[in-house]
Order: sequence, then structure tokens, then C-alpha cells
Amino acid sequence: MLKFLLGAAVGYVLGAKAGRERYEQLRRTYQRVADHPAVQGAAGVVRARMDGTVNGRRPPR
Repeated sequence: MLKFLLGAAVGYVLGAKAGRERYEQLRRTYQRVADHPAVQGAAGVVRARMDGTVNGRRPPR
């Protein structure tokens, strides 16, 4: 949820300053990066470590 809100806020500000075309270009670039398998894998690792930390378990190394 935080990721969505942050993205929406940044997109709004950049879109308002640079115009709709630039906003769409930034949005497409963000989506390509977010959908990249390496980014997805890294996000999974971070999520697993956070789950371990939040639940009181020591994160795997």
C-alpha cells in the first residue's frame, strides 16, 4: 500500500510539472523496472527478511 501511495504522489508531482506525456513515459519506465524478474526476486528476498524480522525470527543470511 505504501509503495502505491508513494508512486502515486511522485507521479502526480512529476506529471503536473512535466506534462502528461512525460508522466506516461515515467510510468511506463517504472512499470518495466518493477516487472523485471531480477527486481521481483530482490523484492521477494526483502519481503522474506522483513517477515522474519517483524515476526521476531532472525532473518536468514
